[in-house]
Amino acid sequence: MEYVYAALLLHKLKQEINETNVKKVVKAAGIEPDEARVKALVAALSEVNIEEALKSAPVAVTAAAPAPAAAPAEAKVEKKKEEEKKGEEEALAGLSALFG
Repeated sequence: MEYVYAALLLHKLKQEINETNVKKVVKAAGIEPDEARVKALVAALSEVNIEEALKSAPVAVTAAAPAPAAAPAEAKVEKKKEEEKKGEEEALAGLSALFG
């Protein structure tokens, strides 16, 4: 994954994606570059138009993530309301028992 990020960073900075540059970026990230992975990445990307690949890549929708978090909060509120209603019903039942 680090190698792909290195290539994307080089692309963003409009630098040539070659073995030397990829190694430098990976090493700067604190990882000892693996020669085989660097060569494989550079060879694979030589045939790819990165700009077009990025445009056609599916984009994750981050706005949808908070929605599931809201559901448990609503469920808690609903549960609390049910407990309050049940408590009120029990209190009324207790009062009716006192008065007959």
